[in-house]
Amino acid sequence: MSHAAEKNVWSWWSDALAGKIGPIHDGQPEWGFYRVRDGKNGPWVPVAIWQDEAGAFVATRNGTEVRHPEDIWTWCCRHPVTEEAFDSATAGNGWADDAPTNALAPKDHNQPSDPFEALTEEFAGEKELAAAFLKTKITTQDQADRAAVWSKRLAGIAKKATDLHKVAKQPSLDEGRRIDDKWRDLKEGPADLSKQLKRHMDAYLLEQQRIENERQRKAQEEADRKRREAEDAARAAAASENSAAKAAAERLEQLAADAERDAQVRNAAAGRTGARVALRTFVFAEITDFDKLLMALKDRSEIRELVETLANRAARAGVPLAGMEIRSEQRAA
Repeated sequence: MSHAAEKNVWSWWSDALAGKIGPIHDGQPEWGFYRVRDGKNGPWVPVAIWQDEAGAFVATRNGTEVRHPEDIWTWCCRHPVTEEAFDSATAGNGWADDAPTNALAPKDHNQPSDPFEALTEEFAGEKELAAAFLKTKITTQDQADRAAVWSKRLAGIAKKATDLHKVAKQPSLDEGRRIDDKWRDLKEGPADLSKQLKRHMDAYLLEQQRIENERQRKAQEEADRKRREAEDAARAAAASENSAAKAAAERLEQLAADAERDAQVRNAAAGRTGARVALRTFVFAEITDFDKLLMALKDRSEIRELVETLANRAARAGVPLAGMEIRSEQRAA
């Protein structure tokens, strides 16, 4: 590489290594060592840029000279690497921040034909390596970088599994929707009409129940009267020890019992056995004081979960609410 004497040609690259990316101009490369992705989400490959004796820019990409150095510049300029890292990658030793190689990952030539089996094998290897890595505390930048790359690689496996799962499941979902569409009207239509007919009977059955309640009230009054007569007759018969009086008392007791049975409530109904519709009691809550009810329910776990969900939603939107504080924490993501 030719060094220009009039200025420090490495200054832009040195500053970039220190985290100070200088001005970037299309078609104006800067001396230095960089890296660039070999295709979308591909591996990093080393790039070197310098000027020859005539002042023309020269660049290599993964050891091969680039025909137009200015074309690769804007792709690699934000990814400077040390000369040592460049030399190591050029020699085929990879990068310090590369995640460990998964020896169990299936190779193209012996990869199972079933995508599920192939991905299962790949993840099994990653899982074993990650389990060992997680036992060691991260203490260096290279280890942190390696963990970040590894995390992305595992996320890629998860995404691939999600995509393959969707593809595999889609025919079943489509068939399920087709079957649902076919039967929906025939399921819901009769059910809705059945409910409409029941609601159509409500007014009539309620009126019949009112009439029955009135009948039952009067019948109970009559039963009570006959019960009193029977009790009076029984006491009189016991005092007189008259057989005729005892027989009359027993007859009155039977009449009182019959009256009691007749006074039992008969639920208003329609239809016949097997298709009988009657009034039923449905219990539900009518909220009369929302604040008091909320206080009564506040200790239930489902209420707390709902409140936490709503509070987190408000916090993410930056909306402060009474009874909560908006907090934040930093996590690797």
